Amino acid sequence: MDEAGLAALREAGFTRVSIGMQSARAHVLRTLERAHTPGAAIAAMRAARAAGFDHVGADLIYGTPGETDDDWRASLDAALSGNPDHVAAYALTVEPGTKLAAHVRAGRVPEPDEDALARRYELADATLTAAGLPWYEVSNWARTPNARCHHNINYWAGGDWWAIGPGAHGHMDGTRFWTHRHPAVHARAVARGELPIAGRETLDAGQRELERLMLGIRTREGVTLEDAAAAERLRGLVDPTSLRSEDDPRAILTLRGRQVADWVTRALA
Repeated sequence: MDEAGLAALREAGFTRVSIGMQSARAHVLRTLERAHTPGAAIAAMRAARAAGFDHVGADLIYGTPGETDDDWRASLDAALSGNPDHVAAYALTVEPGTKLAAHVRAGRVPEPDEDALARRYELADATLTAAGLPWYEVSNWARTPNARCHHNINYWAGGDWWAIGPGAHGHMDGTRFWTHRHPAVHARAVARGELPIAGRETLDAGQRELERLMLGIRTREGVTLEDAAAAERLRGLVDPTSLRSEDDPRAILTLRGRQVADWVTRALA
């Protein structure tokens, strides 16, 4: 986004922006099929700061085929050079139906390596923490509590939110709903004065408790183990070194635990 676009957003009332940087290495961006150049994201971060945004963030991806530990270190250093208030760093997921998935299936590029992902997560946590951005969710680091992503926190806490736009998901008082994915179908429903909702499901008490555990375990605050069965279930899934303390009334993942948080989430499901 150029300076004019950022200025227009700020004038419209937006106070936060996160730049999809992904990587500081050109060959990694090519593999991810991103059109921007390595320096573009940093320039956008600085332009956003100049435009008056209160909080500026960077989004990164690690584990792309062909990426090295040094590439990832360079990406972290580059992101920090933009003086971010927030950094999100996600391990690459090879999504079905993408060109990358086809290349992996054909053996042209390797699948993300689990050991490499673990090393890069540790490097991200150490580098960002040393730079004054402690973790608050498995894949998110922020300079201050106010710099945390408030709408994501609302998701993780099981709050309510509206679904806006094609293919969006919402949640109200235990009922999940989603809108039509196809833009034309969505637009026709809106033109008729209808809510463009394609479907919904109401969660029962057991499902809501399961989601509380699955989402809460990913946060720095962890989850309260009020139910003895839930406590036993969690501790049966995670090796003791992955939880802060067996005597703590809250289950809070250690660095080791955060590295297997997705496995814990899948196991809880």
